[in-house]
Amino acid sequence: MVPPPVTTPIGLVLTKAAKTASRAFDQSLAAAGGSQPIWQILMSLKTARRANQRELAEDVGIQGATLTHHLNGMETAGLVTRRRDPDNRRVHLVEITDEGEQLFHRLATAAIAHDKRLRTGFSEAEIGTLAALLTRLSDNAATDR
Repeated sequence: MVPPPVTTPIGLVLTKAAKTASRAFDQSLAAAGGSQPIWQILMSLKTARRANQRELAEDVGIQGATLTHHLNGMETAGLVTRRRDPDNRRVHLVEITDEGEQLFHRLATAAIAHDKRLRTGFSEAEIGTLAALLTRLSDNAATDR
């Protein structure tokens, strides 16, 4: 029989915190009329202003088919437009619309409020330390040992 751990494994603490924060973020974005995938796509488009679908999928970190699914819904909702690249007809360019701009600003407000809520009770120095520790933890997890 294996004895129970003396302290809770850090991976479990991290997983629970990440799920709780992610769920709260999802709720904040939903209340503003969006979702994490829509927020990530709009953020990417705001940075590039115009991108092809391959670049957008890479930037957002999702598969092409999943991106296409999200873009179909966003296009139907009037948040983005897609058109063929005149220089390469096989490539679709994605652009944010005025409605997409308005949603982006609502979601940005929700994201900023969520971040502020997460920072409650922490000093800027503690936030810096936390970010550094989480980065190191992430690096440790990604390292093959």
